[in-house]
Amino acid sequence: MSNNSTEAMASLKQDVDYTFALAGNPNVGKSTLFNHLTGLSVTTANYAGKTVSLNIAKTDFRGSRIGIIDLPGTYAIGAVSEDQWVARQAILDGDPDVVIAILDATNLRRNLYMILQFLDLGFPMVVALNLVDQAERQGLDTDIELLSERLGLPIVSTVANRGQGVEKLMAKAVETATAVRERSSPVPANATGPCECGQDGCDCVGPAIQDRPDRPPYSRNIEEAIVRIEAALQDSCTDRSWPSALSGRALSILLLEEDSEFLKLVDDLPGGSEVVAVARRESSGLQAGSETASIRLTRERHAIADAIAGETQATTEREGLSWGERLWRYTTAPVSGLAMLAATLTFIFIFMFYVGTMLAENFSAAWAVTMSPVIGWFITLVAGQTLAARILSWGLDAGVEATLAVGIPYVLTFYFMLAFLEDSGYLNSVAFLTDRLMHRFGLHGRAMIPLVAGLGCNVPAIVGTRVLATERERIVASTLITLVPCSARTAVIIGSLAFVGGWQPAAAIYAIVFALIILVGIALDRMLPNQSHGLVMEMFPFRMPSLKTVVKKTWHRFKHFITAAAPIIVAGSLILGALYETDYLWKLSAPLAPVVEGWLGLPAVAGLTLLFAILRKELALQLLVTLAIVQYGAGAKNLSTFMDPNQLFVYALVSTIYIPCVSTIAILARELTWKRALLISSFTVTLAVIVGGIANQLLIIF
Repeated sequence: MSNNSTEAMASLKQDVDYTFALAGNPNVGKSTLFNHLTGLSVTTANYAGKTVSLNIAKTDFRGSRIGIIDLPGTYAIGAVSEDQWVARQAILDGDPDVVIAILDATNLRRNLYMILQFLDLGFPMVVALNLVDQAERQGLDTDIELLSERLGLPIVSTVANRGQGVEKLMAKAVETATAVRERSSPVPANATGPCECGQDGCDCVGPAIQDRPDRPPYSRNIEEAIVRIEAALQDSCTDRSWPSALSGRALSILLLEEDSEFLKLVDDLPGGSEVVAVARRESSGLQAGSETASIRLTRERHAIADAIAGETQATTEREGLSWGERLWRYTTAPVSGLAMLAATLTFIFIFMFYVGTMLAENFSAAWAVTMSPVIGWFITLVAGQTLAARILSWGLDAGVEATLAVGIPYVLTFYFMLAFLEDSGYLNSVAFLTDRLMHRFGLHGRAMIPLVAGLGCNVPAIVGTRVLATERERIVASTLITLVPCSARTAVIIGSLAFVGGWQPAAAIYAIVFALIILVGIALDRMLPNQSHGLVMEMFPFRMPSLKTVVKKTWHRFKHFITAAAPIIVAGSLILGALYETDYLWKLSAPLAPVVEGWLGLPAVAGLTLLFAILRKELALQLLVTLAIVQYGAGAKNLSTFMDPNQLFVYALVSTIYIPCVSTIAILARELTWKRALLISSFTVTLAVIVGGIANQLLIIF
């Protein structure tokens, strides 16, 4: 990950023939299109001081090397929110050859607003009219040729989740980028010189305004104000001094809107104060009552979008609702929705329990027959029958086996189901359905999306809390996310209990954690009182996910898991092996005995694996399995010879509750400050020890 996204994008432009930027709202299929174009081989970049990230990738298309910048999903590119600011700044810093703007064919009016903003910035564009299949099912017929004529932009219809129209879209983007380069001036429109200034103004080399597609203009008063500001810019050469890919018209519109960032930037330039004075005067002249020039521009953009949509899209008759719309109604109705949510969660649990257990058993058996003897022979050949050989066996044999035996059955299967739910649109329905419940925590239904995403990994889920309006909401949601059993903790729960106690103890742990999340949420709401905001979000009917896209997304996440987890797990296994083989393991675990053995009822060495697991939570189970294998042989893979069912239950419960990993602590610090991150971490550790001890005492009694 690069924190200097400007450098990352500059490096990208040096390595590719063309650079394209993908823009669109979060639910229009932008991520799906990005996945199709890049195969999910991406680099993530953050702007300084911002938590919203960009995805940057490279791909090949018909002999050309293409760089793709995936902008944050947003409905506009102003500076109103963090995601809008990052999207706009990435365009200005990255200066892409073409912006590929993705329109939702089922909601043309709302999506056209951002297209008009991009046109104001003056960037070459190609439009992907996505979800055309859903629009047809909803009785919406779009005249693509007329829409292209009204916007002055090439438009390609696509169905991103099936890859339909994607190749044609890329061809059109390359064609547009090539045409722009061929007709461009040798001196870029944003060049800083040469300029010769005198009493009659400045004469700058290069065109004053970049070519821009023709579209319905603003009202006469606004257009005249833009022209006067642009004239002031040209007279002072200020539009040549701003080192971004902005035309004079684009900069004039931003100044007319009184964009604070650009007002300051221009004011700091030579002659800029006079330009700012002109811009403020023109903006003030357009104000009518409480309607500022910025609001008026926004209103006119919406009016233009409405006019274009009304002219280019018609509604045809259709018979009844589509299956996606009917299913959406069922999933958001209180009774049927809760029943379907319970059924979905139950299915996920059963699938992971039975399929994961089957995969774990078969993988372990296959490893014992095929890989373990080969690895053992190699270690003996290299190190003989020495202490070093026994330590190497911990990491290269038992450690690698534990990594794959947990990762493949549990992490891989969960990632597949999560990708399916994401691409189907079901998480939106869950957010809508649970809005009333989330108000109990002082949140709204949208907070449910990062909470559900936390089932996959807590780190991106915490980053996802940026969609919440206030810092208080982000603190509450982030704290609750740390208690959500991620895929790694799910692997610990099912992997440690499946072979011994059956599904009932695993289900009990989920029930306990769910109850804790509710209690902690209510307590936080009382400790940090505030009124939650209402839920305002765009709802979409269900979509049939593309199996190819789901598999690619699953494989990308699993590959990241393996590449990130395997080195840590192997290293942890080697360290644990060295401690075990040299008898230091028992010495180090002794200080843990009062809490681990006395209160939690676990073997002291098991408590040591819980400490190691702060690196990665699945490390707790993998090191425990490794320890059992080395101490008791291959038959201890199900841990029943190492710990009894009650101990395994407490072990899994404690492991599930406390802070998942150092990555989560780091992301909490970045989002909420280090003080809050350490406070949340300490709270979860304390909660895990208290709840685990109570569970141990109750199991002893009953």
